[in-house]
Amino acid sequence: MSYAKITLALSGMALLAACTQGEAPTSPLPLTEKQAKQYERQMTGLTAGEPVRCISNISQPGIVRISDDLLLYRVSGRLIYQNRLKSPCPGLARDNDVIVTEQSGSQQCSGDLLRLVDRVGGIPGPVCILGDFVPYRKDGTVTAD
Repeated sequence: MSYAKITLALSGMALLAACTQGEAPTSPLPLTEKQAKQYERQMTGLTAGEPVRCISNISQPGIVRISDDLLLYRVSGRLIYQNRLKSPCPGLARDNDVIVTEQSGSQQCSGDLLRLVDRVGGIPGPVCILGDFVPYRKDGTVTAD
């Protein structure tokens, strides 16, 4: 086997190892004061439900970036899904890049990938893995998703 082929094989194995290491859930990142205020503003009056693995993509919910490992999917004024990524996604909270989701079917699910892409140059950034979706509803709301 040539040196180039060995180098390529080792690079691929290192990349695969880096990707699989990112799948283990990590401790949540602490929120800055600004992030905590934004989170509280979004979640005031909402009550957590049981986590679900997938959410429908039909309504195209608005995504609110709280931190590098926390996203809120605003479906309506009465329903928000919180998603804690399986590991931090560097630069996600800055809101400088476009989020491109890589999914199969009409749902977003735990384990699906999202990629940050530079708004100006289209340069791909980090690839991140979604966690479970926790529904938060206005107190007293008992609607199906």
